[in-house]
Formats: sequence, structure tokens, C-alpha cells
Amino acid sequence: MISPARLPVVIKRLEHEYGRPRWQPRFSPVEELVFTILSQNTTDVNAGRALDSLRKKYPVWEQVAREPVESIAAAIKGGGLAATKARYISGALRGILADHGDLTMEFLNRMEDKEAVSYLTGFTGVGIKTAACVLLFSLGRPVMPVDTHVFRVAKRLDFLGAGATRARAHRILDAITPPADVFSFHVNLVQHGRRVCKAGRPLCGICVIEPLCPSSIAEEPSPPWPEP
Repeated sequence: MISPARLPVVIKRLEHEYGRPRWQPRFSPVEELVFTILSQNTTDVNAGRALDSLRKKYPVWEQVAREPVESIAAAIKGGGLAATKARYISGALRGILADHGDLTMEFLNRMEDKEAVSYLTGFTGVGIKTAACVLLFSLGRPVMPVDTHVFRVAKRLDFLGAGATRARAHRILDAITPPADVFSFHVNLVQHGRRVCKAGRPLCGICVIEPLCPSSIAEEPSPPWPEP
């Protein structure tokens, strides 16, 4: 595996290419939780439409928690896998409401990151990635969500090792990424995975981190970059 000491260079080069994104909350924690469940096995566009449809039908989250699963599924049918996702959403919202009396999810602010991840992943359908999205995107906590793009690029960079699972990838990237850089690194890895480090044939010849990548298949060397 590449030494984690190389990680700051990767982060700087990605920021040089895509900018350093500035964190601001995307949704409230409960909305982030529901949105991320809706985004499973579909695009963010479809998930956003399903979320809008759900919010139009049920403006108050406590309403969703009290509705039959079938009614939730009908409201989110445009997002795909509606029956399964409705069951996950219902289970999580009902559980949180029973545990804490409301759905503000204020209790997350009193938990350490690992405790919060452990609590959220106790609900069926809420994996580590979903929990990490809630903490990072809604609360600005330095917890790295590992989606398909992050996992692919990090593996090609050999930060994860050949046998790393998704669950282990979260732990590794959390451990080696400086907390102040987690948001930027996540967002830029996703951008890079979509634009350059693609699943099929990666565009190594135009990749700004190609000199640091042991998986490179570039036909011509990339221009040299100064070390920070």
C-alpha cells in the first residue's frame, strides 16, 4: 500500500483540479438519512425526485413515521425499489422517534462519531455509507462516506489494499485522512471518479494524480508536479 504520507499530495492535486469545496449543510439530518436511503441503487436525481414527492405528500417527518409502509412506497415509487426503501425509511424513523421522542436527531450532537455510526447502522437498510453521509453532509463531522467512486479511486491508488471491503475502507480512509480534509477529499474523489477515473477505462493520460497511482495505464507520462 502507498504510504498515507502521500495522501496530502493527492488531496492538493485534486483541489488544484476541482477546487476546495466549502462545506454547508445539504439537508437536515433526518432528510439526509431519508435521501441517502432513497439514493441506494439509483441516481441522486431520481432520489431527489422521490424525496420531493415524499415531502409534498407528508410535510412533517413524524407523519412519515406513522404512515403504513405501503403509503410511503406509493409516495417514493419514482425512485426505484420503493417497497424495500419504504420499509427501511419507516423502520429508521419509527425507531428514532421511539428512542428520542422527535425526529430532529439532535441526539447525534451528543455522540462521538463512532457511537453515532453504530446507532444509525443499527437500523435495517442503514449501512456505514448512509450513516457517514448523515454525519458529514448534514453535520459537518469528519466521517468519510465510501461510495462506488471513492472506493474505486482509493483502491486504484492502493490506499485500501487488494482485499479491503467497503466497511474496512471506511475505517482506513477515516484513519488516514486529516479531519479538516475529509469533506474536500470525499467530494473531489467522487468528482474524479465520475470524470476521469472511470469504472471502465480510466483516463489516466489526463489524470492529475496519475504519477502517484500504481494502477496507471497512461500511454504517456503526465507532466511533473512540484511536491508541496
